[in-house]
Amino acid sequence: MNAKRAPAPKIPSSGDYLIASKSCELMNLQYFLQMGKLVQCISNLVHALQCERGASNVFLGSSGEKFARERQAMVEASDRLRGDFDQALAEIHQELTAHPVSSRLLNQLASALHGLEGLPELRRCVASRTITAASATEDYSGLIHSLIAVVFEAADTAVDPTIAGLLVAMVHLMNGKEFCGQERAVGSAGFSSGQFDRALSQRMMHLIEAQERCFEVFTSFADDQSLVLWQTLRSHAREAEIEKLRQLGASIGRYKPLDPSLADNWFGLMSERMDELKNIEDSVEGCFHARCIERFADARNSLAHQETLIASLDGPEPSSQSMLVLCESANETRAGETWASEGVGQQFGRSIFDLVQEQARRLQQMTDELQSAREALEDRKTQEKAVLLLMDHRKISNDEAHRVLRKLAMDQGRKLPEVARALVSMADVLK
Repeated sequence: MNAKRAPAPKIPSSGDYLIASKSCELMNLQYFLQMGKLVQCISNLVHALQCERGASNVFLGSSGEKFARERQAMVEASDRLRGDFDQALAEIHQELTAHPVSSRLLNQLASALHGLEGLPELRRCVASRTITAASATEDYSGLIHSLIAVVFEAADTAVDPTIAGLLVAMVHLMNGKEFCGQERAVGSAGFSSGQFDRALSQRMMHLIEAQERCFEVFTSFADDQSLVLWQTLRSHAREAEIEKLRQLGASIGRYKPLDPSLADNWFGLMSERMDELKNIEDSVEGCFHARCIERFADARNSLAHQETLIASLDGPEPSSQSMLVLCESANETRAGETWASEGVGQQFGRSIFDLVQEQARRLQQMTDELQSAREALEDRKTQEKAVLLLMDHRKISNDEAHRVLRKLAMDQGRKLPEVARALVSMADVLK
């Protein structure tokens, strides 16, 4: 008695892969719906840590006489928001690890979590005043940078241009706000001591320039509502007051000491500015979330429509024919080339082919629209690589490397990203 043969596996059809292509888009958009919650939690946690850093800076700078109670309240707020971040990360953990979309993103998450593990020890050193204000600021800044870098890597994985653009706006706004927070710390140190030495003044000027570069990219990709909030911030009377204080800080070699009471005014103005920047962050995040929901609904409806359409197409006809396909570009099947549709009816084959071509054109259009967002992210990566090369080759600080890069761009009359790319291309020569 012959054993029954196992049924032959079904050979996937072009329709199956077309549906799979649409399903892949849908899964990507669903992933970004979840990622949006994580981005929001990172934004909130970063802002809380920036507030905690500022309070710790004042606490240490005043030998523990100021902001002791405020700092403790900010520590508790940061811990609550850390819990929200952990919860959001747990909810998306399966999607991140089962089908990894980016090894760089996963590695950056590992770096951020490692930094958060060291936060209790940093706080203990601040509370016992066994760390300087400058060192505490540096440690907090490193942790904050690692969290913002998670958003950067998330932006780099987006395949929908509207979603990618908003994430590019978000991460550059977050970076600009972080430079603003570091400028607050530098200004507080200078005004508290009654003077700005050359290093402190140059550090302030570097942070101001870094903010402007970030905000320039932000305005190129932000939504209309967030841009209105940005213009409101820029036109606020507070900005003129900040500019006056900045000019005092940038006046190297002044003989008359500064009034130390200016430190409180400076800290208050910069804190208000950072709070408004956080409101703009919230606006961008809200638009990002709404856009994800909108694109997810569109993709789901498109998938359902194509599934219905393919199911309704004619099945195999009695005879299989080769059909003449006339295409619109050289990237498609060449004019006059026959497309054999073995086992598929001519009407069915022609319909499937049209759907495949439509999907290909749409994906190419999305890729083209993604180009500007990807270029903005790539420019940032390249500049960071160029700065690291200069630091290693010339044995200089991060700030000095940025100044060298800017001077090279100015002397050559070229844009900063162009000079950075040229330096990175010469990496082997510099070694």
